[in-house]
Amino acid sequence: MEVMQELIKKAGILIEALPYIQKFSGKTVVIKYGGNAMINEELKNSVMEDITLLKFIGLNPIVVHGGGPDISKALNERGVKSKFVNGLRVTDDITMQTAQQVLIGKTNKEIVALLNTNGGRAVGISGIDGSFIECKKQYTEVDGEKVDIGYVGDIVHVKHCLIDLLSSDQYIPVIAPIGTDEDGNSYNINADTVAAAVAASVEAEKLILLTDVEGIKDKDGNVIAEIHKNEIYEMIHDGSISGGMIPKVLGCLESIDGGVTGAHIIDGRIPHCLLLEIFTKTGIGTLIKSDKY
Repeated sequence: MEVMQELIKKAGILIEALPYIQKFSGKTVVIKYGGNAMINEELKNSVMEDITLLKFIGLNPIVVHGGGPDISKALNERGVKSKFVNGLRVTDDITMQTAQQVLIGKTNKEIVALLNTNGGRAVGISGIDGSFIECKKQYTEVDGEKVDIGYVGDIVHVKHCLIDLLSSDQYIPVIAPIGTDEDGNSYNINADTVAAAVAASVEAEKLILLTDVEGIKDKDGNVIAEIHKNEIYEMIHDGSISGGMIPKVLGCLESIDGGVTGAHIIDGRIPHCLLLEIFTKTGIGTLIKSDKY
């Protein structure tokens, strides 16, 4: 009898997911893969299973990944100390070479292999391929002064034809955050920024950022399940949103302004976080809603 009750419970879970599967079938979901979910082996496999399942039930997942800790580790092994200005990695020639080797040659291919092992058909690419992420040199400011931080890119345009070709077929694109300028120079780009720009370019239904936090919290520390984009600016202004959460939410707002229906900030430390956020009534993180949601 206990076995039967367990089976009935599982059937109920599937039925709860049915309207969401119907709603999002054929829709594109851009997933920024980062944080602890890239480090913990159990969480890695959980995320890969989720992404593979999304593809098999009719959604079109696109993965954009980070890799900062791996880059820092590789630089340390070369005797190069990592430097940051305003949260951006100062990227000289050797740092850029290392970033390419790590992000494209190591991290990207590991993710592709994991997805393929779970039954998916993943293809690893970077913004250099087909020059599909066009960027220009980015500068930052310190005390009102313009500071050169090297090969750090500011996205100018995302040509989505290559992504569309892959995701509309049986493949799962896995994108390393490296772009190129009109002269063929390569640039390291913030992965959250790339994910937001890609989501806007393909007019994705959802942008989902996997983070190491539960979501956006109010002043009392409670996670906000849903919030309209206009309320985000108020929370930044009153200090409710601060620090490293600011660039994440601004990326979400940029994607929404570019046509994305909803952006999610979720806790990637929870097993099967993607399925819980997309296919349950309450979700597990914060949904930032557009006017058309």
